[in-house]
Amino acid sequence: MGRRLAGLLRRFVLRPLLTVAALVYFLIDAVALEALRPLAAWIGRQRFAERLAARIRRLGPYPTLALFVIPLVILEPLKPVGLYLMGTGHAVQGALLLGAVELVKVTLVERLFHIGKDKLLTIPAFAWCYVRVVRWLAWLTALPPWQAAKRVVGRVRAAIRPALTVVRGWARSLHDRLRAVSKRG
Repeated sequence: MGRRLAGLLRRFVLRPLLTVAALVYFLIDAVALEALRPLAAWIGRQRFAERLAARIRRLGPYPTLALFVIPLVILEPLKPVGLYLMGTGHAVQGALLLGAVELVKVTLVERLFHIGKDKLLTIPAFAWCYVRVVRWLAWLTALPPWQAAKRVVGRVRAAIRPALTVVRGWARSLHDRLRAVSKRG
């Protein structure tokens, strides 16, 4: 009876709770990735980033793995700390920590993964894990709550797009004015 009860608890309590936690976790990641993608792309186009990417491409599979895993191991545990801070009345500090972690993760870890993906997949254990994670993410993103969240994000994005266009126009105008002033001076 003990094993059966443990199995039922795992199936009907633990698995749904972990699924909800994973949905929330990956939803935060997806929203942050979408919001920070333009910044990450801009950083990736900078000369220093291109030189760094060329150096990373010359590394072997295991140094590339170390370069990818070390920041991930440091950054991922900070996310629950940020959520904890937010949940214990330190919303600003928690949000700042989460924002900083996501910014570094998107601009560094995601970029490292894409630069070294082919080499990383030559490592059998990494390839095995990668296949399972991709399958699990496909299953997770097919769930109705994920699809509903995706629709909400799409509506929010469509609603703020006009405001972003105006802000970008202002920023370009300000940049052009500052450039003109610096050329005169």
